[in-house]
Amino acid sequence: MRLKVAVRLAERHSARATALFAAMPSLLMYPFTIAYSPEAVPVMREFEVDRHDRARKLYDRASAGAASPIIWSETTEEPVRAFTRRAYCADLLVLGQHDPASGSGADVPADFVESVLIGSGRPALVLPYVGCPEALGSVAMVAWKACRESARALSAALPLLKRAEQVHVAMWDEDSFSAESGPDLQAYLLSHGVNATVHRQGKATADVGQYLLSMASDLSADLLVMGCYGHTRSREWVLGGATRSVLGSMTLPVLMAH
Repeated sequence: MRLKVAVRLAERHSARATALFAAMPSLLMYPFTIAYSPEAVPVMREFEVDRHDRARKLYDRASAGAASPIIWSETTEEPVRAFTRRAYCADLLVLGQHDPASGSGADVPADFVESVLIGSGRPALVLPYVGCPEALGSVAMVAWKACRESARALSAALPLLKRAEQVHVAMWDEDSFSAESGPDLQAYLLSHGVNATVHRQGKATADVGQYLLSMASDLSADLLVMGCYGHTRSREWVLGGATRSVLGSMTLPVLMAH
């Protein structure tokens, strides 16, 4: 699904797509295997070859017949570090929501998406594991907050918003500055050819993330644009409530930036 969406975006925007195969090496997953069970090493290598070949077949299937070819790239490094470093030279990442029932949790860490987003500072289109609509971005909803993360997400989403049939902006009057930013935001979007409808929601509540997903469903939106809020503490990403809620329960593609 990620490959197909990347191909569609590349063709639509005359861009170049790269598929990066990055998975946790077996020796990092099970570092004591050599010491305690050296005979398991060939089995681990066979597992890695099989995992690589399955990914390559998915790539071949997705790139067959594509108007602009996808570049295949791979790394044997730890996936978060490798993907983050490659992301520095990308306009947009296409990532997948963590699916706790997929059985592939060992391939990348459960917090892969937020780690790459926050570590790289690059925008990412995160696709829900429940599926992705064909008409990506025909009805877009922007979650606006007068802050850096929201502004970065909005700027990154402009190429998609320009092509959208409808654009809705949901904003909360958290302070006087946020309350006054509506006209400026509409003027900014209009200067880029985007005519947006602003929905003022008053004071924000603790369930903003769930409210966003509910509102997106009511508007039949197929794209949500929002900032990714979080910071690191003792090697652990501490996410804002709305970010954590959306990443956990998303039902539509979400374009995020930190």
